[in-house]
This record gives sequence, C-alpha cells and structure tokens, in this order.
Amino acid sequence: MKKHWWKILGAILVFYSIISGFLFPVPAQPILHETIRNLYFHVPMWFSMIVILGISAAYSILYLRNSKFSNDIVASQAANTGMLLGILGLTTGSLWARYTWGAWWVDDVKLNGVAVSMLIYVAYFILRGSVDEEQKKARIAAVYNIFAFVMYLVFIMVLPRLNDSLHPGNGGNPGFNKYDLDSTMRTVFYPAVFGWILISIWIMTLKIRTEKIKRKIIFNE
Repeated sequence: MKKHWWKILGAILVFYSIISGFLFPVPAQPILHETIRNLYFHVPMWFSMIVILGISAAYSILYLRNSKFSNDIVASQAANTGMLLGILGLTTGSLWARYTWGAWWVDDVKLNGVAVSMLIYVAYFILRGSVDEEQKKARIAAVYNIFAFVMYLVFIMVLPRLNDSLHPGNGGNPGFNKYDLDSTMRTVFYPAVFGWILISIWIMTLKIRTEKIKRKIIFNE
C-alpha cells in the first residue's frame, strides 16, 4: 500500500475533479457559459502531456549518455502515453471550440501548432518502426525525440505568445487566472491538474512494465 499511495491519490483527485467539475457552480462568462467546465478536463490533460513528454525527452538524453535499453523503453512508452493524452486533449478542445467558437476546428496558431506537434510525434513512432537493429533504432529515436520535444514546446508555448490566438493567455488575450478562475474553480482545477498528472504517470508505468515483459519474451533479456 505504501508504494501505491500516489496512484490512489491520483484516482481520488481525478474522481473528485470529475464530480465537482459537473456539480460545483462556475462563473457566468460571456461566450463560455457552462462550457468553462471543460477547463477541468482539457487543460489538465495538456499539462499532463507536457510532463509525460518531458519525461520521455529526459530518458532519451539518459539513453544517449549510457545506452541502457531500459531508458529507451521509458522514453518510447512515455511518448506513447503522451500521444494518448494529446488525442484526449484534442478531442476535448475540439468539443470546446464547437460550442464557443462555432466550429470543431478554427485557424488558430495554437491549434495548428498542436496538430503539427502531434504529427512530429507520429513521425517518431514511424521512425522507430522503420529501423530493425535495436541499438541503432534506440539511438536515432533518442536524438529525434529530443528534437520533437523542443519543437513541441515551441509550437504550443512560444509561437502562440508571439501571434494572435483565441486561447486565453496568448496573443494579448487575458489568461484564465485573471478573469475566470474564482475561488471555487481553483479548488477543482488544481486538484484536477495534479490528479491527471499522477494518473498519466501510472498509465506510463503500466506501459513500461508491459513493454519490458514483451522484450523479455522476445529477446530473452
């Protein structure tokens, strides 16, 4: 039980944020209205994605330093988990856009940057699948993964701040912390962020364990 406390905490926080996110009152904001509740789901998923992809890039750096395949496994499965979070983030974001901006997808610098970033990571998995020799695959993938993470940060954090964007906190638009997050929303939003990060790490560890078992069976490692 002591080893799994963080998993239990993550599950409790996510469950709390889901229930509270639908039941707690929210401020009446123009355009957003009740859709502001999506803040409890959409934004934490992107924060979790940044954390998980950061872990992936860190382990790619570790692999380049010591060539341990265990580091490559963590890097690849963290990227895999990050893609799952990206799909969830795009889905919740698309739903939000439909009811606030009037379309499932709009020409927004941040949305386009996210799409490009996802394609960059799709190329990462294609690259891994195109190389047969394990050590060569891991080394090439590690270099590309570091590049992919840097580009991801540029597309979702740097470029939107240099151009006009519909997203809060970008292109001159005020952030949620300035005009939307009241005291009630903060009691749900911050637990949601922490909870989703913990759950994402839990999913990542499960995928890592599964991949290690596969490698043990196939390569007798």
